Amino acid sequence: MALNKIANFLICAIGIVVILIYGQHILVPFIFALLLWFTVRIFTAISYKIPFYGKVVPHWLKKIISSIVIFLVLMFFSQLVLSSFNNIIKSHHDYDENILKIITTLNNTFDIDFESYLEANLATIDIGTFAGELFNAISKIVSSTLMILLFVVFIFIEESQFNKKLKKVFFNLNGKYEKLLETLTKIEWSIARYLGIKTLVSLLTGFLSYLVFAFCDLNFAVFWAFLIFLLNFIPTIGSLLATIFPAVFSLLQFGDFSTALFIFFVVGFIQVIIGNFLEPKWLGNSMNISPLLSIISLIFWGAIWGTTGMIISIPVTVVVLIILSQFESYRSLAILLSEKGDIN
Repeated sequence: MALNKIANFLICAIGIVVILIYGQHILVPFIFALLLWFTVRIFTAISYKIPFYGKVVPHWLKKIISSIVIFLVLMFFSQLVLSSFNNIIKSHHDYDENILKIITTLNNTFDIDFESYLEANLATIDIGTFAGELFNAISKIVSSTLMILLFVVFIFIEESQFNKKLKKVFFNLNGKYEKLLETLTKIEWSIARYLGIKTLVSLLTGFLSYLVFAFCDLNFAVFWAFLIFLLNFIPTIGSLLATIFPAVFSLLQFGDFSTALFIFFVVGFIQVIIGNFLEPKWLGNSMNISPLLSIISLIFWGAIWGTTGMIISIPVTVVVLIILSQFESYRSLAILLSEKGDIN
């Protein structure tokens, strides 16, 4: 009997992983659409606290206004990233002298012919293939964006009728409808709180990092600060990558290791203070997942869906944990995976 349960579990697990891998082109945009939908709901809820606006403007119009504001913000930052990235590519020859200076320093310090190594490897790069891959990547992003917007529209259309459908489905099942609503509310609260606080923390980290970049007169300071804001959503390794990229670019811009090290350590210090002290204090137990599970989920979702999987790893894992806690047969597993064993 026990072997049958284990076999069934393994078959289900393998089936789920296969669906996640081969269905990612549909599932990933759908999950991002849900996150956007949650974000709109958060903005709409906050708008009720605005004097006059909260009382006079009807609920449906608040949703439309919140959606438009979020869309405009996303468009603005998308344009910022694309234009900054384009400018970095165009200005790469401006740093040739500093690159030679860095290579000379590395040759003298480590007694290696770094220039010959680079020339040998750069010669093997096929520019045509690289351009084709870049075009395919951009095409995928555009198609995914359109699919996300399409999903968001249909989620909003479905939202008004969803509650009525649930009532009809669970009408004759005693307590099931209330239990389901409680579970959905718990999921919504956890994700909304996580997104809200994570966004606030990422904004603070990006702003403080911008001040460091501005102080050092780093080119494209706004772009690097926004990159830190984005990468901060990736648990654990995101903050490390966010610290390395601007430090390496400063090395290319100034040709000076001291400025690069200053940026690396100061921005790293900001990441450590906010990530290890402020963020846990603000989030509290709203995520309620163990640190070990956080790392495992980061690796798992990253292996299946790449960088996208890393970004959404924590919210998705939280949803799975909350759902598991609602079934008696899986409640013990949910307790083991939680941070302190507190499952409501």
